[in-house]
Amino acid sequence: MECYFYVSKATNPYRNLALEELLLRQCKPNQVLLYLWQNDNTVVIGRNQNAWRECRLEAFVAQKGHLARRMTGGGAVYHDLGNQNFSFIAGKACYHLPRQTEVILKAVRRFSLDAEQSGRNDLLVQGKKFSGNAYYKTENAALQHGTILISSDLSRLEGYLAPSPEKLRSKGVKSVRERVINLSELNPEVTPVRMRAALLQAFAEVYQSEPKPFPLEEIDGALWEKLTKHYESEEWRLNPVSDFQIQLQKRLSFGELEVLLQVESGVVKEAKVYSDAMDSNWVRSLEAALEGTCLTPERLAKAVPEGEWKKETAQYLSSLSF
Repeated sequence: MECYFYVSKATNPYRNLALEELLLRQCKPNQVLLYLWQNDNTVVIGRNQNAWRECRLEAFVAQKGHLARRMTGGGAVYHDLGNQNFSFIAGKACYHLPRQTEVILKAVRRFSLDAEQSGRNDLLVQGKKFSGNAYYKTENAALQHGTILISSDLSRLEGYLAPSPEKLRSKGVKSVRERVINLSELNPEVTPVRMRAALLQAFAEVYQSEPKPFPLEEIDGALWEKLTKHYESEEWRLNPVSDFQIQLQKRLSFGELEVLLQVESGVVKEAKVYSDAMDSNWVRSLEAALEGTCLTPERLAKAVPEGEWKKETAQYLSSLSF
């Protein structure tokens, strides 16, 4: 196994996300890479989220904020220079979620903070979230990435993110701010610079190997620029849609589910599905499966693709009336 690291000096979210995708695309079977990066004044939404619902977009843009959409599922997050992002990119045989997560926990514990994992996606200190994680797999490699709140402007986080009241209730809180914490609130010695050093040290200890700097010259510069423009494009970020006659919205056990349907002569001609579910590929498959289906609760339910959330989603669709 070969261990590498790369620390981005850029704070442009589109450039950083483009590099992350390129690193994933070209990851070799025996490689593990820890990629550390920061975005300035940015809201990053999940692959299948509705930008207009997840972010107070007009107010955010007026404050020169950057809206970005990542390739992974999950919910919206706020990034600034008080937040440290990390990405583990590994060949499939080397990808090991518990081991990767241990790197983060070990780094935080260096600052005498009792960090722990909660569920599959969140990392907590004193019962409050300082890190959320998301995941993506290709045929040959896999990605785990997440945030580490250190000294982020939480008033901006609360002001720009707009989660549904149902989502907050499901977490047992009344506001975004109530649920999260900056690590520097508990230990002023935690800074992004010191956290990066702690992460690299923990990476070496957990993997029992001194990581080497990733040779960035292996990245195709022209392709990087092209992919940066893709992440920057309104088509990708805002994902504009047509007018839909039917809008369905429900919070299920796996997250928010919003289904928009364009119907002609009783048949779904176009479907758009928004969700903060972690499995972004399944959400896309649901969208495709609903198109061409007769608009009856029974037919919609029957069209739901196989997967962990098939039964629950089918039950919801079968309970509707048109």
